[in-house]
Amino acid sequence: MLRLGRVLRSEAVRQLRHLSGKPGGDVLPQSCDVLIIGGGGMGASSAFWLKSRAQQLGKNLRVLVVERDSNYTSASTVLSVGGVRQQFSLAENIQMSLYGYNFIVNSQKHLGDVDVCYQPNGYLILASSKGANDLAQNSKLQNELGARNELLGQEALRRRFPWLSTVDVELGCHGLDKEGWFDPWALLMGFKRQARSLGANFANGDVVGFEWNSSGGLSGAVVDSGDGVQRTVKFETCVLAAGAHSGQVARLANIGNPEAKEEVLRVALPVEPRKRYVYVFSTQGRNCPGMATPLTVDPDGTYFRRDGLCGNFLGGRSPNDDEEPDCSTLDVDHGYFESDVWPTLANRVPAFESVKVQSSWAGYYDHNTFDANGIIGRHPHYSNLFIAAGFSGHGIQQTPAVGRAISELILDGRFSTIDLTRLGYERLVKNQPMLETNIV
Repeated sequence: MLRLGRVLRSEAVRQLRHLSGKPGGDVLPQSCDVLIIGGGGMGASSAFWLKSRAQQLGKNLRVLVVERDSNYTSASTVLSVGGVRQQFSLAENIQMSLYGYNFIVNSQKHLGDVDVCYQPNGYLILASSKGANDLAQNSKLQNELGARNELLGQEALRRRFPWLSTVDVELGCHGLDKEGWFDPWALLMGFKRQARSLGANFANGDVVGFEWNSSGGLSGAVVDSGDGVQRTVKFETCVLAAGAHSGQVARLANIGNPEAKEEVLRVALPVEPRKRYVYVFSTQGRNCPGMATPLTVDPDGTYFRRDGLCGNFLGGRSPNDDEEPDCSTLDVDHGYFESDVWPTLANRVPAFESVKVQSSWAGYYDHNTFDANGIIGRHPHYSNLFIAAGFSGHGIQQTPAVGRAISELILDGRFSTIDLTRLGYERLVKNQPMLETNIV
C-alpha cells in the first residue's frame, strides 16, 4: 500500500489510473457550475456529495474538480495514517468524526465496491497528572455526544495493557467502539470513482489565478494544465479544498492582501504545509503489543499502532514549533526518529527498547496556524467561495462530514446534518480561535 513507503508508489499510481478510468484526467471545460480546487479527500468528498444530493433534488449540477498533483504523490490524504477517533475536545470535531466513522464502516453502501480495510482497534490516549483533568472532561463530552470510551487509571491500564509502562501516566482514555483506522487511499478512490459515475469531471491542473466580474465577485479560475497554455474556467461557485496549499491559492484571490480596501480581505486564510514523518518499525522485544493494540498516544504526542499482519508498527510525533522541518521536499529525517520518537517509545513500551526502522515516509498537514482547526464555510467577502481547509492532521476522518456540509451550504444554503457555524471564516475575522487540544 502507498502509505508503507515510496517503493510501492508506482503500483499505487497504476491502481489510481485503473480506478479513475481516464489516466490523463478529463478535458478541462470552459465553464462549470461548481469548481472544486483540490482533488484530495475534501475535494473528492465534496464532489461526491454535490452530485449525489443534486441528483436526489433533480438538479443538473456541473461539477469540476481540478487537482494539481494528478498522481497524488504528495497529497496529504494518501500519506496520512488513516485514523478515525472521537477523542477530541471540540463538539464539532467529535460529531464530524462520528459521522465519518458511520460513513467509513458503511462505505460500500455509499461508494459501491470499495474496501477501506477498517480496523476497529480504537485509540488509547494517555495523560500525565497535568492533563488528566482535561482528558476526563473531554471523555465526558465525547460520550454525551455518542462516542464510547472508558477512563483507566494506572492499575487498570497495567491490567488491560500489560506491555505498557505507566511511569508518569495518571489516566488513559480508551476507545471501546467507533475508533480505529482505515486505508485513506481506498476512501479517496471510492469518493472519486463514485463522483465520476455521477457525472463529476476531474481534470489535472494548477490554479494560478482568478478572474473577477464587474461587481468584484469571483467569476473564473485560470488553470495551468502543464501543456504551456493557461485556460480560464468560468464558474458560478468555487470550493477551495487545496489542502496544505489552500492558503497559497487564497492569496491568488486577493485574500490576505494587507493593502485590500475591504477589511475582511486583509484577513488571510492561515493554512500552510507542515511536514510530518511516519516511521514503520519492528522489534524482537518480549511482551510486545498484540494485534488488537489500540493506536496509543503518549502524553508528549508520540504515537504508535500495529501495521498489518507482519509484526510491524508505525509511529511518529509532531515536532514542536521550533523544530518544524523544511517543507520544500518530502525527504525523511531518520535522525528525528532516533532523537525524538524512539526515546518515548522505549520508555512507554519496554519491548520497543530495541527496534529497527523498516521504512518511512513524509506527508503534509494542511496546518491552520490560527487555531489548528478546520475552516469550513462561505468566505465573508466572496459569497460564491466556500472553504474546506486547515484540518491540521485530523481531516481524513472528517472528509465524509465536511463534503456533505459543503454540499448543504451550496444546495440548501445552510448546514443541516451538523452545525459547523463556529468553524467558519468569521472566527478569523473576529480573532476568536476555536482551539482543539487533542491534536496528534
